[in-house]
Amino acid sequence: MSKILLKGGHLVDPAAGYDDVMDILIDAGLVEEIAPESVPDDAEIIDVSGKFIFPGLVDMHTHAREPGQEYKEDIESASQAAAAGGFTSIALMANTVPPIDSADRISFIYDRSATAAVWVYPVGAVSKGLAGQELAELADIAQAGAVAFSDDGNTIANPELMRNALAYADQLEIPILVHEIDPILAANGQINEGEVASLTGMKGIPAEAETTMVARDIDLLKLSGGRLHIQHISTAGSVELVRRAKAQGLSITCEVTPHHLLLTEQDVLNSGFDSNFKMMPPLRRKADIDALVAGLADGTIDAIATDHAPHAPNEKDNPFDMAEFGIVGLETALSLIWTNFVKTEKISSSKMVELMSANPAKILDIPAGTLKVGNYADITVFDPDAKWTVNSKKFLSKSRNTPFSGRKLVGKEVMTIVAGEIVFKL
Repeated sequence: MSKILLKGGHLVDPAAGYDDVMDILIDAGLVEEIAPESVPDDAEIIDVSGKFIFPGLVDMHTHAREPGQEYKEDIESASQAAAAGGFTSIALMANTVPPIDSADRISFIYDRSATAAVWVYPVGAVSKGLAGQELAELADIAQAGAVAFSDDGNTIANPELMRNALAYADQLEIPILVHEIDPILAANGQINEGEVASLTGMKGIPAEAETTMVARDIDLLKLSGGRLHIQHISTAGSVELVRRAKAQGLSITCEVTPHHLLLTEQDVLNSGFDSNFKMMPPLRRKADIDALVAGLADGTIDAIATDHAPHAPNEKDNPFDMAEFGIVGLETALSLIWTNFVKTEKISSSKMVELMSANPAKILDIPAGTLKVGNYADITVFDPDAKWTVNSKKFLSKSRNTPFSGRKLVGKEVMTIVAGEIVFKL
């Protein structure tokens, strides 16, 4: 590995306390020195003046579809999309075909990730076969290297199973990531239960489908202990429940996606029911967005995650009520947040790095999220002034299902470095 000096960039690293123009010396894949007084003669100097340097982004909610649905995405293509979006670490959900519900399948993910562009961390299933009936062999899965447990894509509807999972995972010191949608209240739902659903006659999914599950699992957390992480939070009620749980000292965290921060049920209507606006949980109301943004600002919401959910064209190019749920997000998340939240001063650049790098790394307990000396040189170089238009045809992901195609954005990742190696350069 060659030595690299990133020269003249504005380093934003809240975990290390940096927020200033600083050179960074990289050697042997690690951060060798911040603001070095001298530069080795054999170092490659890369001028990043006018750019920001962030600790590499961490996406704690990625669907890579491998094994079983590689036609949508595979680990290699997901890693390339991640690198193009400024992410240096991704956590892969377990709802593959077959699911990642055993130690050997955790090992499979690590084996397949050996040539990936970024660090790849598997999340193991909570229940065998994601069926929600019997706990998977959690200890074996953890020993094989899972960084969390989740049945994401499915709700853990059985409260006894969820109670036991929390207690068991507590002993293993690994968080459980939960998809909080009550399967009975949400059954056959296509869109938020509200004005747009009423206009169309489509079955709605009420906000209470989420909040009732969040409330239940907070109660179970009090009973069993453990670490609970709420995935893709989408309602004002859920934000308030998490806020109160944190005030009680419970070990609870949560994430929000860029699409739930930016889009509402009215966007579904305005799009003419473009199936790229169909996701789970569904897009909610403006009042929910306001609550989510307030949750970002006051620390109730810990992370921004993509819930990158690739689908083939024949699965999304259908009438709204027949299309698959989900959108891709790795290649748009950073610029969407910069354009709509940092540029508008709703959050600071430092807060953004907390939400998209430091906090996800802390929740998953992975070696990422900061550029302290001696850490991996996982770095996102970001041009805050670059203007560009989202063009899904240029995505490195295998899939194109995004509601943001054609959107004009400001700010673009221009270089991604993983363990001292440049894996993406614009």
